[in-house]
Amino acid sequence: MLSRNYKEKTIEWTLFSVSVLTVVILFLICLFLFRDGLLLFKDTSLMDFLTGKFWYPTSINRQFGLLPLFFGSLIVTAGAIIFAVPLGVAAAIYISEIADPRIADFLKPFIEILAGIPSVVFGFFGLVILVPIIQDSFSLPTGQTALTGSIMLGIMALPTIITISEDAISSVPGTLEQGSLALGATKWQTIYKVIVPAALSGISAAVMLGIGRAIGETMTLMMVTGNTAVIPSFPEGFLASVRTMTATIALEMGEVPQGSTHFHALFAVGSVLFIITFLINLIADSIKKRYRFKVD
Repeated sequence: MLSRNYKEKTIEWTLFSVSVLTVVILFLICLFLFRDGLLLFKDTSLMDFLTGKFWYPTSINRQFGLLPLFFGSLIVTAGAIIFAVPLGVAAAIYISEIADPRIADFLKPFIEILAGIPSVVFGFFGLVILVPIIQDSFSLPTGQTALTGSIMLGIMALPTIITISEDAISSVPGTLEQGSLALGATKWQTIYKVIVPAALSGISAAVMLGIGRAIGETMTLMMVTGNTAVIPSFPEGFLASVRTMTATIALEMGEVPQGSTHFHALFAVGSVLFIITFLINLIADSIKKRYRFKVD
């Protein structure tokens, strides 16, 4: 009995230690980012950084404006969600409610494999296949545009949206579906008037996590968006070259002198990206906590 209690205490303290370690690591990441990022504002004001329209880190009159990078990330992420959400939710509904169980079991492993493909492979596919198609379709000087990045990010976000949405739809109590069918509703009416509304919180969480997956992507966007640090116009901005926050950090961090203003500016961009991603995950977690079913 003593040995058993000792083992249980050991397991309990091990799990507790791992949980504490996770919190400590998150705190250290925040400290690491914000410590160097805040040093930027010794030379540049916070408002100039947040509202600046130009990113010229190496010119004589250096400017570190966040807006071109922020709007580049925003337009690419928005396009990815417009592309991925309808396809992802439709695929989840098909797998959960319509497909034969054998077909559903056949499709799920391929969706999981799609989630495991390295981002550089997606980028190479987009650069070789999708970029020429976009260029020829819209008669553009280059196919490396925000639209190309949006499509590639949408494909990369699909596994997250499909998997979590399918889990949410499958978790809807069968009594709701049976009651709807018993009242004379058709299968399709039951899906879009009963099952999908009941799973809406879980589907919303899937969308938020898909946004988090898209906004943090780096390698694929470096290869297919053109990396031009200008504020895109709407709606023509989808056919223009843009640069995202993540791509800027990856492109410039390797050549910037450590401790320079440019160095601290990149950390400030990383801090903003961290805050955005953190808030998205908090919202998704809040939605998931409200994900419950009330059956009268």
